[in-house]
Amino acid sequence: MENNTNRPMTEAELLSSFEDAINYEHIFVSYQAQINHTTGKMVGAEALMRWKHPLYGMQYPTDFIPVLEKNDLIYKADLHMFEMVCRFQRQCLDERISMIPISVNMSRYDIYNHEYVEAIEEIRKKYDVPVKYLRIEVTESSAIGGMELVSSVLNKLHYYGYLVEMDDFGSGYSSLNILKDLDVDIIKLDMTFLSGDIGGRGGAILSSIVQMAKWLNTPVIAEGVETVEIADFLKSIGCDNIQGYLYCKPMVPDEFKEMLMKLKHEPITSSLELFKAMDAGKFWNPESMETLIFSNFVGAAAIYAYDQSDGSVEMIRVNQKYIKEVGEGRTEKEIFESSQWDNHDEVSHKAYEKAILKAIETNEEVTCENWRKICTKMCGEEKICVRSTIRVIGRGGDKYLIYAMVQNITKEKNWVNDIQERENLLKYGFEQANVYAWEVDLSTWDMRPCFRCMRDLNVPPVVHNYPEPLIENGLFPADYADMYRDWMKQLADGVGELEAIIPLTVGRIPFYVRYSTEFDENGKAIKAYGSATFVVDDKT
Repeated sequence: MENNTNRPMTEAELLSSFEDAINYEHIFVSYQAQINHTTGKMVGAEALMRWKHPLYGMQYPTDFIPVLEKNDLIYKADLHMFEMVCRFQRQCLDERISMIPISVNMSRYDIYNHEYVEAIEEIRKKYDVPVKYLRIEVTESSAIGGMELVSSVLNKLHYYGYLVEMDDFGSGYSSLNILKDLDVDIIKLDMTFLSGDIGGRGGAILSSIVQMAKWLNTPVIAEGVETVEIADFLKSIGCDNIQGYLYCKPMVPDEFKEMLMKLKHEPITSSLELFKAMDAGKFWNPESMETLIFSNFVGAAAIYAYDQSDGSVEMIRVNQKYIKEVGEGRTEKEIFESSQWDNHDEVSHKAYEKAILKAIETNEEVTCENWRKICTKMCGEEKICVRSTIRVIGRGGDKYLIYAMVQNITKEKNWVNDIQERENLLKYGFEQANVYAWEVDLSTWDMRPCFRCMRDLNVPPVVHNYPEPLIENGLFPADYADMYRDWMKQLADGVGELEAIIPLTVGRIPFYVRYSTEFDENGKAIKAYGSATFVVDDKT
């Protein structure tokens, strides 16, 4: 007769009951769904081991799992779990119930003492379950003291097509080192970081972990989420996928099957999808060819994250040439600590952000030029003009990874502005003196007129086969055409100067026309500079 007193069993009782627990499925599976908090869709589930003894009731996993591990029975229990999951999935598939991936735990004892991967693969084939519906969870503690062995097991799992999740990430002391060395596909966050204070140091650490996972192209699931407040915080830092009592408690197979039929499903997607042209792992490796190229051969370059939801920019990486080209005396630390938009005024900000949005929309390189204000302790405030060629190299939701090659064109811009100012002065001078000016290339007979020639006389920006088109349109009267052609021949032959009063336009207005010739280092005439000044009648 069943008794539900839920009394914890002794180690001896657990061991003596183990075989019956397997044979009669007193050890069974409970399923807990994983939900995208943004969309409300199911992205997966975890298979949790439970034990309900007919006399002593439910046993806590923290009580019986250590006993099974100690006595080398966890391997058999894990395989039992895996088989129940495969059997459940096969039933759902046969009933045409849409299936999602289910994660099954792999103990460190499975790794060290048994051929676990080969055993689960035989079970999967037995039930003919597609491998895409199964994930294997390994805790980070499994890797401590045996990184090479764990890595080889993960390679086997990947060979057969399984995705691997790192469970309880952040609970150990070597999380970052393990993440660096183990090729896991999904990270499961340990929510003990928060300790009830989402605004404290734990929240900052979680935000950093999620951000780091994005650059590793690794999706994140937060487990143990019980409140909307925590779920919303996780969403705000880019972690949408959650598991916990907020959405559902662990449930028996029949209940979970009903949930499968009610909720829509979607796959877990990478936090950041990098373009195939860029291998993220190699790029962040300081010894890789990608990093070598970024640091030494591409000119000044930076990588930053752009969040389209709020327009914020976060600098991720710069090379030394970037610091030299546009740093204006700032250190790398100062560049990273400063707000990127603080360097732009409103016009510059809008222009640069418009270029980013165009790069996002077209998936092509976009170039823009804008002025930035740089403030340093040493030099004070300076303005520089930067030409940026930007391209999106990764995206995830509203966030984009931007690659920017930059060039400081301040001297070039200042030179152009100076030339423009000089041209303006020249224009005003020409206006005051009633002077028209042009130049003739004596090798191609292309003539380029001043703005007054174009404005007043409708001369095009370039006149080919000069002077024939202007003779044809009557700017040079027909009775002066041969004389003018002879002038061009004399200039090409090396005459230094020519001048005369010539009637121009159909109105035969008298102008004082003068030419001077430019020669190359060999004394060959290469250009002729002409001017025409209106002749004022002294009698008027």
